Amino acid sequence: EVQLVESGGGLVQAGGSLRLSCAASGFSSDDYFDDYAYGWFRQAPGKEREGVSCIGVADGTTYYSDSVKGRFTISSNSAENTVYLQMNNLKPEDTAVYYCAALIFGTARAMSDGADFNSWGQGTQVTVSS
Repeated sequence: EVQLVESGGGLVQAGGSLRLSCAASGFSSDDYFDDYAYGWFRQAPGKEREGVSCIGVADGTTYYSDSVKGRFTISSNSAENTVYLQMNNLKPEDTAVYYCAALIFGTARAMSDGADFNSWGQGTQVTVSS
């Protein structure tokens, strides 16, 4: 099973930027980093988990929720088995625990379709102060 480790969270003022990383490992001889779609989800206290952005590495498709479109950029580096989420112009409402998740043979559409992602990271806290 794929293991995912997030990093890069922290405390930032409104209008600032952060870059989250998701390092993937544990691939077998039957699957590779590029076989997966990787999604970033977030969950704020008392709120439901929200899909933020997703990338299909194999086909290069991306998805952004309306709440982050134009401010966040998702990317991947197959040589490093890492997915990034560049977050600019952060707002207090972006405060949440951010999780990375993987779906084998998925595309970016998996997030908008509500697919069940196979593997999840432990999360990284992002706090945006006003």
